[in-house]
Amino acid sequence: MATSRLEINFIRLLSRCESIALEKRVETEWRLEKYVGALEDMLAALKKSSCKPVTEVLTDYSRKVDFLKGLLEAEKLASPTEKAVANQFLAPGRNPTIASERMPASKTVHMQAKARCTEEMRGELMGEGTTKKGISGTEVRHRSSLPLDERQSAAELDAVLQHHHNLQEKLAEDMLSLARNLKNNTLAAQSIIKQDNQTLTQSMKQADLNFEKLKTESERLEQHAKKSVNWFLWLMLVLVCFTFISMILFIRLFPRLR
Repeated sequence: MATSRLEINFIRLLSRCESIALEKRVETEWRLEKYVGALEDMLAALKKSSCKPVTEVLTDYSRKVDFLKGLLEAEKLASPTEKAVANQFLAPGRNPTIASERMPASKTVHMQAKARCTEEMRGELMGEGTTKKGISGTEVRHRSSLPLDERQSAAELDAVLQHHHNLQEKLAEDMLSLARNLKNNTLAAQSIIKQDNQTLTQSMKQADLNFEKLKTESERLEQHAKKSVNWFLWLMLVLVCFTFISMILFIRLFPRLR
């Protein structure tokens, strides 16, 4: 299907928004919010267009626009913890916006946002601007030289991050379990429906066979009824003729009695 002019403009604007989000330019956040609003309007028009793309492409477009909206809303939150939680629920696009991308830009933005939220949480708890990702040997030695309160804060942060990681793993396991149960239920329902269809087919065949038998018996009964009526008519005719002849003979043989 040929790409419409509206879709081309939508892709260009979407790519521009993703580039702004990747560059993390604070001074252009207000422009990004305007761009996302324009993307929503263009997406709505694209869904109503006669030359709209296939359903899978439209779904990916919607995911990317919703991701950018969620990213802006998460950036407006005051607490780094709230930002981290909000970023966990964001769903980036699955396909690259432009052909030159090896990985969807929205996924890169998502990873950057999570890393930035993690750094902000560490900075808030440890009283530093930024920290390195992960715990290296240098950081362990650095923590050992920190005051007790800061070490406890760092330990609490690691515990929170590990807790979030465990929650994510549990959520993924629950989703896999639900998917398996849904698949099993679907297979069971398909099996039941297949059996019901077979039973219904057999019942319809038996009903057709019974109908044919009933039709044959009805025809035989009708023929038998016609034969019975014919015999009854002939019998009545014979009786009438016999009675008529008997009366004539009686009159002839026995003249009028005085």
